[in-house]
Amino acid sequence: MVIKVFLATSSGSTAIKKKQQDVVGFLEALKVEYAELDIACNEQNRMWMRQNVPEEKKPSNGIPLPPQIFNEESYCGDYDTFFDAKEDNTVYAFLGLPPPPGSKEALQAEKEHIMQNGTHAEENPDDSVKHNGDAQEGEEEGQAGDEEEGEGGRADDEATELETSRGEGEEEEAAAEEGTDEEAQEEDEEQEEEEDTELQEGEEEAE
Repeated sequence: MVIKVFLATSSGSTAIKKKQQDVVGFLEALKVEYAELDIACNEQNRMWMRQNVPEEKKPSNGIPLPPQIFNEESYCGDYDTFFDAKEDNTVYAFLGLPPPPGSKEALQAEKEHIMQNGTHAEENPDDSVKHNGDAQEGEEEGQAGDEEEGEGGRADDEATELETSRGEGEEEEAAAEEGTDEEAQEEDEEQEEEEDTELQEGEEEAE
């Protein structure tokens, strides 16, 4: 694609010369390839330019003045629209050219693309990591809960064993006490029998 700039090299208007120099100088600064087409010395260029400038872009007298800018056969604009594009950092879009990587216009287009289509896919891994982190935290909490339940279960088992062993000990103590009571009762009965025997013997001797 070739950018065509229609100029009037022999124009007597200082304003037109200044505008032409401004357009050419800015294109050179951007290193954009362009072709200068003189309408003052070439009738064919002048006729082509007048025929291809859209009617709504022509001045009231119907004769467009240079500089006029085209991308091949496609009309880009005149000096005023070029100046507006330069102020807005949209010259490449104005010329119908893709902006080079790293240029202000490329960065601006990227921002507009982000605003229109949402966040980049590059940002999604952060979200997925965040979601995965939440899930991992949930799993860790679940594992911690299971461990607490396991510890609680072990504590309950130990308490049950203690109660059981305590109960068995009490039963053994109660059985031991019962045995002691029975032995004491037997000893008392034997002692009473011995005392009765001694009293009977004493009575018989007295008689």
